[in-house]
Amino acid sequence: MQVSVCFIVTNYNNSDFTAGMVNSIAACSFDSYRVVIVDNNSSHSERKKLEALKREFPDIVFPIFNGQNVGYFPGLNIGIAFARKELPQVTFYVVGNNDLIFPADFGGQLKQCKSDFDKYPVISPNIVMLDGSPQNPHVISHISKAREFVYDLYHLSYLMAKLIIKIARLTSRFTDRKDEQQSDVAQEIYQGYGACYILGPLFFEHFDELWAPTFLMYEEFFLSRQLEIKGFKIYYEPMIKVQHHCHASTILLPGYNKWLLSKAAHKEYRKYVKIWRQ
Repeated sequence: MQVSVCFIVTNYNNSDFTAGMVNSIAACSFDSYRVVIVDNNSSHSERKKLEALKREFPDIVFPIFNGQNVGYFPGLNIGIAFARKELPQVTFYVVGNNDLIFPADFGGQLKQCKSDFDKYPVISPNIVMLDGSPQNPHVISHISKAREFVYDLYHLSYLMAKLIIKIARLTSRFTDRKDEQQSDVAQEIYQGYGACYILGPLFFEHFDELWAPTFLMYEEFFLSRQLEIKGFKIYYEPMIKVQHHCHASTILLPGYNKWLLSKAAHKEYRKYVKIWRQ
């Protein structure tokens, strides 16, 4: 089986993470691979780093420089459109954050899991943070009404959000969801963690791009909803492994601005998910 992989990521004022990711990909074994970097209007110095990366990998790296920051999934869609037009015969599209590190046998992992892609449009990989903590499966079956209610409280005001974060940190031992404890179990899931997805040929038989109604946040839900409409689910495959620095881009956002983005995304989310159905 020939494996042609296109990695598509967004970049915003953190090009060193992108360079680290590209170097990890270059150490992998693929039949062919390309990397599309969608820069969301970073500073001049950060764009220069991407131009240097292009010179280092002239036939591999394809930077796209946006004139404005369009957001996460909208940015990925720009990269997907470019890749489908300019880089034909791609088998797998690995889409996500730029603060990922791919293991040397990543190509072999994809080959081993070929049968997954025959049935599922999207595979959610085994994402592990630098300290070894798993981030998948993100949500296996559903989110409880109690937690949904807390989400609403969180988005009432910024002060309420900060209070909830403090309480969550103090009570995390009891209140954290336990889904990630099944990180070694391959299974259908409700939502995969948004830092990385793998889109197979079946995805593009049914969709042209990712559903992206928000600038940032809640991507996990909207992708699951997009698949659900066509009768599909996301599949979590622990054999495919990725390391994640975590929040390399969002950490650059001031807390209040990040909360405002979350509030806008939550409002969109509530159009489709009601706590108390009528």
